[in-house]
Amino acid sequence: MTKFLNAFVCTHRATIHLPAVVTHLSRRGATAPIRETTMTRIATCALLLSGLAATCLAASPAHAGDAAAGDQTYALHGQITTVAQATGGFASPYVGENSLTPHQVKSTSDATLYLGAKPWRGGEVWANLEIDQGFGLSNTLGAGGFPSAEAYKVGKMSPYFKLQRAFVRQTIALGGDVLKLDATINQLRETTSANRIVLTAGKMGVGDIFDTNRFAHDPRADFLNWSLVDTGSFDYAANAWGYTYGIAAEWYQGPWTLRTGLYNLSKVPNGIELESNFSQNALIVEGERRWHIGDRDGAVRVTGFRNRGRFARFDDALALARASGNPPDLALVRRKQNRFGLAVNAEQDLTANLGMFVRAGTTQGAIETYDFTDIDRSLAVGGALKGAGWRRLQDTVGFAAVVNGISAAHQRWLAAGGLGVLVGDGALRNAGNETIIEAYYAFRPVNWAAITLDYQHIANPGYNRDRGPANVFGARFHAGF
Repeated sequence: MTKFLNAFVCTHRATIHLPAVVTHLSRRGATAPIRETTMTRIATCALLLSGLAATCLAASPAHAGDAAAGDQTYALHGQITTVAQATGGFASPYVGENSLTPHQVKSTSDATLYLGAKPWRGGEVWANLEIDQGFGLSNTLGAGGFPSAEAYKVGKMSPYFKLQRAFVRQTIALGGDVLKLDATINQLRETTSANRIVLTAGKMGVGDIFDTNRFAHDPRADFLNWSLVDTGSFDYAANAWGYTYGIAAEWYQGPWTLRTGLYNLSKVPNGIELESNFSQNALIVEGERRWHIGDRDGAVRVTGFRNRGRFARFDDALALARASGNPPDLALVRRKQNRFGLAVNAEQDLTANLGMFVRAGTTQGAIETYDFTDIDRSLAVGGALKGAGWRRLQDTVGFAAVVNGISAAHQRWLAAGGLGVLVGDGALRNAGNETIIEAYYAFRPVNWAAITLDYQHIANPGYNRDRGPANVFGARFHAGF
């Protein structure tokens, strides 16, 4: 394990050669080896996107004058990320269709081009074009708190193209202090007022607007685990790649923000295709309060959601199976109903270089998870420390722990051999909470790139005390502009 991590770091010190890195990893026992020719294709595609982006960037007055005053009229950004993860050996007396398995190495890669324009005053139009490739561990299965949020529920050996985001945003100034928004991904440099209304419509990620957190929300920069970058029990609307169609409104007033959104759910739980007419939908409401303690920033967000669609109750499916003698099947008992949930997340700067966060959430565990992951309740706490103390101000070290749980009905379903969105070992004879610890060190030699080493310890993966604990070793390379 140490050899592949050292190889990853040493390779990137010399040159950025993604095919060689992932091919080296896959040769050390991956269950689905990643061919060098395949990785060469995604690297080539990424380089073509980057080359196009660099050419446009050099010719773009909006970017050439980023330091100058004035709003941007258009913008172009890009990124490329590769994550490789490996599991060693762990107790695995039996396995099911959705089990996390020992002794494997998997990797994912993605390259994204972000195109933005300002068609009118206060308006923005954005499109995110992305190339994806690779597989998560066990094909992104085996743990409610899955160890890589860079791994989608759909893995492919060959690179493929997706339009992940395409949305319109309108900002309406309401007065108050002058606010200058910096240019960043999916945000033009703009001058508006602190009190404002922001409307967003189109294809987006729910997490772009809701349940955000400065210290744990970006798997390309900070933590990787699904139940750390989002509240684990927040069953937000999304297709298998994490995006959906919808509309959201935000009202900023002083230190307060009120948000609400309506989004399309997938046509079937954990599905690829989305509804288009809101016949199955997610309604989200969030309140945020920001504060300053001295010169230390802090915030708390309370998020409530109501999913409306054709869902099944676990016990209904088990009762039908007992009566009919057939295997349990959630699809046979799905009916139109609601599923509610509540999440709280807070962040606080403790010093100029140290900050911490807390996430907690719960949902109706008697009803099946629809679009996110198999977590009915979750509590996470962690922090991030900048490297000023060891003269590496751009570096960051992070540490967090999360405890995820499922309801008694959910446990009965898995014990009967049922499958969830991500978990299902074919049996659950000894149920327990899934407890995860994650630590990372992000080394940033330049401000546009980082190499991260990541470690996760997953106790009771899939809520199964008979399996694990699993130690997940990871390495991430990210570059962007």
